[in-house]
Amino acid sequence: MPGVAVAMQPNVMHRTIGIIGSGDMGSGVAMALVRAGCRVVTDLSGRSAHSKALAKRAGSEDLGSLPAVLSAADLVFSIVPPAAAAAVAASVAAQCPAGVTFADCNAIAPENMRRLAGDFIDRKREVVDVGIVGMPPQREQHRGTRFFVSGPARARVLSLEVPGIELIDLGATLGRASAMKMAYAALNKGVDALLTTILLAAGQLGVRDVLVQELENSQPQVLQRMRRRTPFLAATAERYVPEMREIAATFDSVGASPAFHEGAGWLYGLLAESSLATETRDSLPAKRSLDEALAAFDAALVKRLNA
Repeated sequence: MPGVAVAMQPNVMHRTIGIIGSGDMGSGVAMALVRAGCRVVTDLSGRSAHSKALAKRAGSEDLGSLPAVLSAADLVFSIVPPAAAAAVAASVAAQCPAGVTFADCNAIAPENMRRLAGDFIDRKREVVDVGIVGMPPQREQHRGTRFFVSGPARARVLSLEVPGIELIDLGATLGRASAMKMAYAALNKGVDALLTTILLAAGQLGVRDVLVQELENSQPQVLQRMRRRTPFLAATAERYVPEMREIAATFDSVGASPAFHEGAGWLYGLLAESSLATETRDSLPAKRSLDEALAAFDAALVKRLNA
């Protein structure tokens, strides 16, 4: 039944699952699957030392090539940056053996999801649309990772039972899970981008201190979010730029303005040029003040203005 959460209970599944993408989310999902009793396989050729370390920590097996992963697995998750999603899907579709289900778990527009699914459907291969919401499994203060799942072959994903991952059935229509991901990310990452842009503009206008004081008095919850989230946005900013484009395209496709998230893409692009952009989620400091982060973001903005 669409929109119904499927409760997860621990079990040993003895399935082999491939994961393409061993970044923060991919490795977190891999670790959860391994702990649930799955064998997880991947291809780490060409990946960074950081990604290889994450995959090793998760318990993934490096098979050395995509064909080897597709030969070993019955279900393959693609968890990559949005800009890479179409190329990964095309490569898998061209090599995918019968009996292997491909699940695209990337932050892409519903129309792009349906477009890449066409390659699998034309070859009579199963494809599932998955929208991931929440922090990766196994992270501190983790509240559960939600997999919104749609498509005719969704039972292949919904049959998983993995502690820390909640599976939510959105029905047989490909693109619904991606639509849910776009709507959620539009709010979550869009609000962060808006708040940070306001702070940058207020700084350039010479009223940031006054604004912060007013927020302290009248909207403390907004200031609390700024202090909690803005200092750490640069670590993921580069990968958020194409995600904002996907959201903008999604909104535009239904007659809503794409401009909000085109602006959010501008903000994340700026943060990706800041001195804090070399950090990863694993290397982030436990604490950083809002003022410290804004100093780095101000410098990036000034550099752009003077270029």
